[in-house]
Amino acid sequence: MMLARFYRLQNTFEAPVYAGKTPVFLVMGDFKQGLEANYHGTAIMTQMLRGMWPELYAKMAECNLFRAVPVPINDPDAFAQAVAQYDDGGSKVAGFIHELVLMNYGGIRLTEEYVRRCHELCRERDIPIFVDEIQSCMWSPEIFLFREYGCRPDFVSVGKGFPAGVYPASRILTTAAMDNLNQFGALVTNGQEELASLANLITLRFAEANADHTRAVGKLWQAKLRHLVARHSRYVCRAEGDGLLGALFFADAGHAVAFCRKLGERYRIDVSAQTYKADCPPAALTKLPLIASERLLDFIASAMDITLGELERTRS
Repeated sequence: MMLARFYRLQNTFEAPVYAGKTPVFLVMGDFKQGLEANYHGTAIMTQMLRGMWPELYAKMAECNLFRAVPVPINDPDAFAQAVAQYDDGGSKVAGFIHELVLMNYGGIRLTEEYVRRCHELCRERDIPIFVDEIQSCMWSPEIFLFREYGCRPDFVSVGKGFPAGVYPASRILTTAAMDNLNQFGALVTNGQEELASLANLITLRFAEANADHTRAVGKLWQAKLRHLVARHSRYVCRAEGDGLLGALFFADAGHAVAFCRKLGERYRIDVSAQTYKADCPPAALTKLPLIASERLLDFIASAMDITLGELERTRS
């Protein structure tokens, strides 16, 4: 739908509003000014947005078919500079695509000021906004995390937890203004996905009824992560994330891997170590379930505390 403002879907379509301009997609950049901080799917084009298919992308960029440009995390001035550079002349910013919690890059949370300023500029320049809520969605007590930010994106992707883990109910939600494709441009062949839709509705009802609980345990989990950082600052640099989406940054990749391995072996707690992203501090990522109780959070935090203490003693 973003590209349809630059290229015709079919020969019968009229010339798009930005025909002749090069579409430029702004995505979250990593700390090496590269494209590795974003992740928006496994289609070839979304893979190119994060630096994959380098030769194919280079040829497409050379022909001015489209470009992917990284913008620094939580730097609204740099975002404004990118818009000034690429939303001018022969190019046009086709869209700003981002998560609110970068679960593919250390669980870093975008600040409210950053999101507000970037989105305001997008509105001024007719730049569509795509908020990827594949990871967040129901993990916000508001069902969508963008509501907590007070923003109104043009596109929202939902999946994974939102449809109760039933893949056919994954969707991209949009506005009437952006609904510019015909039936064959947006056709799915999964039928009406009745079972997936039913699972989605049941999960929605559960999440709405337990919104206060989700909010409370989310705040509690973030407080526990910060407490762990204060107790083990020699090994853990800081806590990141939002609510039950949490992360601990480690000073050393080996420590992060050992921490996650020990939690799994001793306590059967599945925590992912993210140690391979460009210039992103090694991180241990958590995404606790909505049904998590205060007792469960106490147990996990205690296990983490014990594990960090053991790592400190064995490496001292």
